[in-house]
Amino acid sequence: MSLGLFAFETGSAPFQQLARRSEWRHGETERVGAAPAGQYLGPGNDTVTLSGIIAPGIAGRHSALRTLREMASEGEAHPLVDAQGYVYGDFAILSLDETRTHFIDTGEARKADFSLELRSVS
Repeated sequence: MSLGLFAFETGSAPFQQLARRSEWRHGETERVGAAPAGQYLGPGNDTVTLSGIIAPGIAGRHSALRTLREMASEGEAHPLVDAQGYVYGDFAILSLDETRTHFIDTGEARKADFSLELRSVS
């Protein structure tokens, strides 16, 4: 999986779970003496959440999360493409959650769980 030029791999930020939520909008108009009239309004939000674990020396590195934060701060959308070449579309980073644990005497975390939320802008 890649988001723009950032590749989710063993050397950066490998993910273990991909969750996708697609929505479609339907509106209603109230009517007198009858049930509301429904109308399809088109596609809604499309969000993808990637969750994984970084364990430097085994899989991933903490600097990959800094790179993702920098990408998010730019506010740009990037193409999201999986390993089979399927293009999900252009996605912007909405949030990045990170939990670091298993600290060693130098203060470095040996493990970091992360969750990255993306939203389609196309």
